Amino acid sequence: MPHFKDPADTFAYLNKTARERIMMLDGGMGTRIQAEKFVEEDYRGDRFKEFTKKELKGNNDLLSITKPAIIQQIHEEYLDAGSDIIETNTFNSNSVSQAEYALEHMAYELNVESAKLARAACERVTAKDPTRIRFAAGAIGPTSRTLSVSPSVEDCSYRNITWDDLVDSYEEAVKGLVDGGVDALFVETIFDTQNSKAALFAIDRYFTKTGLPRLPLFISGTLVDQSGRTLSGQTVEAFFVSVRHANPF
Repeated sequence: MPHFKDPADTFAYLNKTARERIMMLDGGMGTRIQAEKFVEEDYRGDRFKEFTKKELKGNNDLLSITKPAIIQQIHEEYLDAGSDIIETNTFNSNSVSQAEYALEHMAYELNVESAKLARAACERVTAKDPTRIRFAAGAIGPTSRTLSVSPSVEDCSYRNITWDDLVDSYEEAVKGLVDGGVDALFVETIFDTQNSKAALFAIDRYFTKTGLPRLPLFISGTLVDQSGRTLSGQTVEAFFVSVRHANPF
């Protein structure tokens, strides 16, 4: 469960604290997982031991199911180091990205279980040190597809995913994160603004349909080179203008 039952209390705490001091996010989950040097059998665990469609090594999000203790331990390491907010292990926990491993049917469960692990880590560390509150933000990655750039050098109009399919995939992920108990949502590492708009649309549609109170929303973008632009060509200022309608934190 989220730390505060009412997201309005989460908003209030974050606003107050951010005005008083710099709040710290966690470090990278993917790079930390690499340090564990997991092999194929680790990713499969008992549940996917007989899975033959694809190799699963590299599907770090799956470790929330096959190696949950390690994922929670990593969360706790970052919290012990001073993080106020940790992100769930869900960078690729959407049906679009999971389809590359033939695990698109696992997207919802991955988000639920990863959210539970992050919240459990927050609760455990806060119980040891109740001087401040820790929060779990549901990570929503850019997916492995892009709406703005054609994957074909021969046809610049070609796209390998539609807006509707991307929105549906994102909405399923949002539902899993909320059901798993995250305190906030984090649309992260955006390199294509159109993808971020699909994620933001999915978030808005989910909360509109369910009538649930909206959670704090964080957004981060990725600059691809020294030009200071995203892959889709936007400057930081233009990117912010494109997404500020979502009222990010």
